Amino acid sequence: MENQQQDRSIISDQIKVNGNLTSLTLTTEGKLQWTTEEGQQSLTVEKEVLGFIIQGSKIIIKAVTEKRDGICSFGSAGGGALVRKNFVFEPLSDESLHLWCQHLRDYINSLGRPKRLFILVNPFGGKKSALKIFFDVVKPLLEDAEVQFTVQETKYQLHAKEVVSTMDLSKYDGIVCVSGDGILVEVVNGLLEREDWNVAIKMPLGMVPAGTGNGMVKSTLDSAGEPCTTSNAVVAIIRGHKCSLDVATILQGDTKFFSVLMLAWGLVADIDIESEKYRWMGSARLDFYGLQRMLSLRQYSGRISFVPAPGFEAYGEPTRYNGEFASKHSINPGQEQPVKAEQYSYQGPDVDLTNLEWRTINGPFISVWLHNVPWGGDNTMAAPDAKFADGNLDLILIKDCPKLGLLALMTSLSNGGHVKSPHVLYLKVKAFILEPGQLTKDPTRGGIIDVDGEVLARGNGTYKHGQKTLMAYDKLQITVDRGLATLFCPVQQ
Repeated sequence: MENQQQDRSIISDQIKVNGNLTSLTLTTEGKLQWTTEEGQQSLTVEKEVLGFIIQGSKIIIKAVTEKRDGICSFGSAGGGALVRKNFVFEPLSDESLHLWCQHLRDYINSLGRPKRLFILVNPFGGKKSALKIFFDVVKPLLEDAEVQFTVQETKYQLHAKEVVSTMDLSKYDGIVCVSGDGILVEVVNGLLEREDWNVAIKMPLGMVPAGTGNGMVKSTLDSAGEPCTTSNAVVAIIRGHKCSLDVATILQGDTKFFSVLMLAWGLVADIDIESEKYRWMGSARLDFYGLQRMLSLRQYSGRISFVPAPGFEAYGEPTRYNGEFASKHSINPGQEQPVKAEQYSYQGPDVDLTNLEWRTINGPFISVWLHNVPWGGDNTMAAPDAKFADGNLDLILIKDCPKLGLLALMTSLSNGGHVKSPHVLYLKVKAFILEPGQLTKDPTRGGIIDVDGEVLARGNGTYKHGQKTLMAYDKLQITVDRGLATLFCPVQQ
């Protein structure tokens, strides 16, 4: 009975494929099935069919198929990069042609796919290839799927934030970033600064990898077992499946910043930011400078406090939340003055931190790393247990570690094996306070606080320490709003 249910057809008729007569069926399960000389063939409309066009008496199905070792295959389950492929069917009459088009259109429309997208392209990120990626891959796939789109190139830092903070969102079904993670972060901050933030933040956000760091799109595709390729990312957006995403509010005095990827202080932040001086080396700069930093290892004094997620209450020592999360007297001359948040914008999660069970760990620290999603970049599985919308941040903490052990630990970042090291403390937290300190070997020098790949704060004596930053190198607080934002993703989560 179950097989009979699955095999029920919406429409079935004789058609021609490559001049040969065969039977074509569209099932209630959304499968197009037909027979050729090679045997039984099928396409899953939801997964593989983008759209179709009529050319004379023929229907041309625009689809994507998996490419494995130079061979295209379809009707199989996940694992390969996707390539475009056309399938040509010729009904035997005008009436049949009309019926097929009607049923195909109705089925595709029932899937709830986006019809209008606003696309932000960052031509400066990564290898500066975003425009080429858009024209070579993104545009053709969207056109195959009959998705209308408006394109905006970003011209300068925070341009994307400015655009989304004032644009008419009612014209679109989603915002897509052809970039690294930085533009996505700008978009989230722009949406949350709007007067209608509670509606705006529900706008589905899509990522197409075109930057140095592609941690968010890598995380979404990897969660479905799909490779992090441009075509897979675009097709995930076209399919229209969505998942929720936690948003972290970083607060210092009256200054706020909204994070979706990670916060780093210590070794990881130093490597990420200071290696910019070797940007001419490409992605190899991270490995090259990372080795330098490990050979000349830094430790920072300081303290962290956190509210542990269930199951992690044994870590650290009990402490109390005192409600003071910023020093208002420590802004250095190069510091941007805090801007008072407009009250009509998002103010962060409504949670009473005083009544939670806080724990604390004192330094010195080699690295403090908070992650919202599993991957920090294409090859960095920072937090293998991280979930998109569990209301927690994953804390990866290193207090002390011999240099050889640290080298082994860092080389296992690509598969998440570093969290199994005895030198790593890995736990989940619901709220977090960072009190960054100075270098243990040079108390006149501080460190760098890196949020989502950008410098949030710099201490004295750090790389480019004279440049303005949003926050002071001082105490800051992080809280999490569970599932606040929405992402396009390969499968419904």
